[in-house]
Amino acid sequence: MPDTGGSLMAARATSVAGVVAPVTGTAFPHPDPTAFPFDGDTLTIGGVRADLLAARAGSTPFFVYDRTLVSRRVARVRAGLPEGVELSYAVKANPLPALLAHLAGLMDGLDVASGGELLRALDTTVPASRISFAGPGKTTGELTQAIAAGVTVELESALELERVREVAGRLGVRARVALRVNPPFAVRGSGMRLGGGPQQFGVDSEQVPELLGRIPTAEVDFLGFHVFAGSQNLDADSIRAAQRATVELVLKLAGFAPAPVRYLNLGGGFGIPYARRDRALDLAPIGENLAELLETSIRPRLPQARVVIELGRHLVGEAGVYLTRVVDRKESRGTTFLVVDGGLHHQLAATGNFGSAIRRNYPMAVAHRAPGAPPETETVDVVGCLCTPLDLLGKAVELPSARVGDLIAVFQAGAYGLTASPTAFLGHPAPRELLV
Repeated sequence: MPDTGGSLMAARATSVAGVVAPVTGTAFPHPDPTAFPFDGDTLTIGGVRADLLAARAGSTPFFVYDRTLVSRRVARVRAGLPEGVELSYAVKANPLPALLAHLAGLMDGLDVASGGELLRALDTTVPASRISFAGPGKTTGELTQAIAAGVTVELESALELERVREVAGRLGVRARVALRVNPPFAVRGSGMRLGGGPQQFGVDSEQVPELLGRIPTAEVDFLGFHVFAGSQNLDADSIRAAQRATVELVLKLAGFAPAPVRYLNLGGGFGIPYARRDRALDLAPIGENLAELLETSIRPRLPQARVVIELGRHLVGEAGVYLTRVVDRKESRGTTFLVVDGGLHHQLAATGNFGSAIRRNYPMAVAHRAPGAPPETETVDVVGCLCTPLDLLGKAVELPSARVGDLIAVFQAGAYGLTASPTAFLGHPAPRELLV
C-alpha cells in the first residue's frame, strides 16, 4: 500500500507497479461511439439510464457491465480468427459469477489462476477438461482441487511437477498437465512482459527438454504447452511475430514430449485502447497469420493439437463502466478538483497504479451531460475519497461542468477493476457490480 505521508510530487511519481509520471490530457469518448449512447442528456449502459442503474445498485460507486457488448466482442474475435482456433477466457480479468455464467455459453474454455477462481469456473457449464489452471505458487491444496476436478494444471516449475505427481498418486487420479514455457523472447509493445529473461512464470525454454523427460506418464497425462509472452498489446505485427516465434519454439520442444501434443495455448495479450493516442487492435492480420501457421506448421507437425487463444481484457474490458458520484467540488491554487465517492480502492488501474509505466487518463464522461451539449466544458482533476494523492482518476480532464451529486462514468472498466484493487484500504464499503 502506498505511503501517504510523503510529498505530493513524490507520491505521484511512485506507484504500486513502478514509476508513474503524471500527465495531463483531455478525456476522450468511448472508442466505440455506439457502445454507451446518451438518452437526451443521460448516459445509457445496456439500454438503461445511468441514474436508474444507480438506483438499482442502491448506492454509489458501482460497476456495470453490458453483456451485449461482451457477446459482440466475442463474435468479432471469432470472426477474425481462423476456423479451428479455440477461445479461452482468462477469469482473472473479471471473475464476476454472473459474467462467467454468460461467458460460459460463448467460450471454448476458461483459464484460472487460483483455487477461488477454479471453484467459480467449475460452477459454470464449461467442462472441467476445458479449464486450465496457470500461475506460479500453486499450493498443494489448490493442486489437489485441480487434479480431483480433472482440470489441466499448467506446470510452472520442476518442483510443481513433483508436487503434482505426489497429489495424483495420493488421489489415485491421473493428473492432466501442460507445461508453461518461459520463451527466450519478449513481445515488443506489451503492457506487461510475461516472457523472456528471468521470470516467475513458466519453465525456461532451455530447461524444458530435461523436465519433459522426467514426467511420469503413469501418474501424469501430458497434454501440451502454454506460452504467454506479453499482455495488453495493440501492435498486430508484434503479436504476429510472437505467435510465429512461439510456434517455432513449440515445434522444437514437441520432439522431447512424452506424448503427442494435444493442447497448444498460444496465449493472447490482445489489448484495448485506454487513452486518446491508442488505436484499437486490428485483428485481420493476426487471423491471417494464425491461418498460415495452422496450415503450414501446426497441423502438419502437431495434428492432434487443440489450438487455443486465451483472452481476458480484450473480451470484457470495453464492456464495463465504473460510476462514481461527485461529493465535493473545490478550487486549490488555480486547479478545480471534483472529489468523488470512489477511487483507487475500486479502480486502481485507472489511477495508473496497476502495471502502468506512464499514467494516462481513462476515457471519462459526466453521466448527466451529453458531450458537446451546454454547459461548456472545463478542465478538472477528478480525485477519489482516499487520504492519498495517488487517488487520482483523471488529471486535467476536460469535462462538461459537473455539480455535486452528478455521476462520473469511467469507461474501459470491465477488466482488472474491482478485484485488482485494494478494496480494504481505509475501510470503505465494497461497490456493487451489475450485469445488464
